[in-house]
Amino acid sequence: MLYCPKCGVKSLAAHNNQFICAECDFTFFQNMAAAVMAAVIKKDVQQQVMLLVATRSRHPGKGLWDLPGGFVDPDESAEHALKRELKEEIGVEPASLQYLVSYPNTYPYKTVVYKTCDMVFLVTLPSQAQVVAADDVESLQWLPLADIDLNGFAFESTKQAVQTVRAHLSNQHLNE
Repeated sequence: MLYCPKCGVKSLAAHNNQFICAECDFTFFQNMAAAVMAAVIKKDVQQQVMLLVATRSRHPGKGLWDLPGGFVDPDESAEHALKRELKEEIGVEPASLQYLVSYPNTYPYKTVVYKTCDMVFLVTLPSQAQVVAADDVESLQWLPLADIDLNGFAFESTKQAVQTVRAHLSNQHLNE
């Protein structure tokens, strides 16, 4: 941004996450966008923990893995956004969700680089739920959590999320 949206003068200067007009003192804050992701887990017949992994159908990261989720809309809670995104992307509403952790992320989309705060939720689905890839998800697959190669994921925040889910479930298992 170069031109001030208030006075129209080419006088905006960037300072950290702010754009300040030298002419009229207008300030625009470029804050982080809130986003949610679901670490959807289940146990297979051998009691192995499986994670639902989505393949992205769009850039950034087209063809790479991601966890179901997306941006939080204005006036929407993180929990509501997660339920909405799961319905849109996998066709199922969660049986349960639990906030786990958040990570910063960089999301380059077209000509804008967005900084996001990705909130990670541990999610279970209803027992008979049938997931179907929709919206911006090319495909879905259940993978053994312990065996997932983190290099297949599009974003650093997702890699960190999967590592945290592994640690959380391992610690939970040790405390049982």
